[in-house]
Amino acid sequence: MNIALVEYGAGNLPSVERALARLGVASQRASTPEALASGDALILPGVGHFGALMRSLSERKLIDPLRAAVSRGVPLMGICLGLQAMFASSDEAPGDAGLNLFSQNVSALPPTDRLPHMGWNQLRRVRPSRLLEGLPPDAYFYFAHSYAALDAGEAAVAMCDHSASFVAVLEKGNVFATQFHPEKSGPVGAKVLSNFVNSAAKSQKAAR
Repeated sequence: MNIALVEYGAGNLPSVERALARLGVASQRASTPEALASGDALILPGVGHFGALMRSLSERKLIDPLRAAVSRGVPLMGICLGLQAMFASSDEAPGDAGLNLFSQNVSALPPTDRLPHMGWNQLRRVRPSRLLEGLPPDAYFYFAHSYAALDAGEAAVAMCDHSASFVAVLEKGNVFATQFHPEKSGPVGAKVLSNFVNSAAKSQKAAR
């Protein structure tokens, strides 16, 4: 199976590559529409600024191919800013549209607690989750962000609480995302990545 990592200049892409390699999973970087189209599963990593991410994807002509891949049923996983990019817009860059896979807006976390939300935190599961399958409910994951989606409708499968209640994990059909960084979350994060790869492999097998 060809795991394609969406290459737009994200600083955490090498970390995701190494995390997959430790699982014995090969991946390749996709920085062109053609490379993206060849992926059996896609991972959109993300650190940085919402507007910079969306402008980079636009300059590389990757926005429409990403949406087309999702429409074809290709599994897509977003990480941190990659989750936020799936939404229609963000308070971080009001003039830049997101991928609009989800119609809600990404909001700035209120300054009622220390920001950015950086460090280990637990999840509050609200629905069954393929990404979190086999993980203990009290597991801790590593977060680093100041913006978050406060609502994703029934796509939200786990929430987290820091300054506000926000979406920590979402799943809808072939779309998956985590606000935390699985590549920085030790064994539990590795399990999340493994669950995504296994789910994508099952989807590929079922499509044959």
